Amino acid sequence: MSKENPSINDARRKKFEKNPINGTKFTIAISSAKGGVGKSTFATNLALALKNLGLKVGILDADIYGPSLPKLFSIKEKPENREGKLIPVSKYNIQCMSMGFLTDEQTPMIWRGPMVTSAIKTFTQKVDWKDLDFIIVDMPPGTGDTQLTFAQEIKIDGIIIISTPQELALQDVKRGISMFDKLKVNIIGLVDNMSYFIGDDGKRYSIFGDGGVKKTAEEFNKNFLGEIPINSDIGKFGDQGTPIVEKFPDHEISKIYTDFANKLKSQFI
Repeated sequence: MSKENPSINDARRKKFEKNPINGTKFTIAISSAKGGVGKSTFATNLALALKNLGLKVGILDADIYGPSLPKLFSIKEKPENREGKLIPVSKYNIQCMSMGFLTDEQTPMIWRGPMVTSAIKTFTQKVDWKDLDFIIVDMPPGTGDTQLTFAQEIKIDGIIIISTPQELALQDVKRGISMFDKLKVNIIGLVDNMSYFIGDDGKRYSIFGDGGVKKTAEEFNKNFLGEIPINSDIGKFGDQGTPIVEKFPDHEISKIYTDFANKLKSQFI
């Protein structure tokens, strides 16, 4: 009985190998199939909390159509192109890359799927990321080309799924969980964002419903990582380009992000 040519086996294996992001140890994606649930705010504050733990961190804003990183970090400069590689913009001692650095703030990205895929490959393979412990990838909403490119071609070490607790958001989140499970992407856990509000009377108000994200985590047998309450300081400092973890590391909200960062560090480092 003839044996298969080893070179054929090597070719098959390479076909299914996923490419790591050069210059990084661990790639962590922040995702939700629903828009408007706070992925970008979570991604930036988590990155800053990891930095505050003494780790080297980068952020890749993978939302080609609606990049948020330029606003959240108040970055206006464009990255250098050095010997065919883009040099990340450094802000708050974090290496940053976004399509928003390369286009005018008001310019719409009217691109078809293959162009988005090409841009993602550029950001993951042709950016000179330097000695990062973690790169945090801020995913766009939906379950489209960007998510598929990362899940099928890029080595993702884990994904954190963000949602608000109302059923309307969770319907889409459940689709996202199912997609990542099918593509065998490690889901680290779910976070309940904008979970509740503490009024001036000291009472807790569950504006968007109560416990929906935790129930979804249990339904899909995933870890529930915790809650982030509604707090006006989060949006205010994000709009100013200095996220709350950078502005006030000892703020009650910053301490929640530090807890998430410690969980991530203990799992991977």
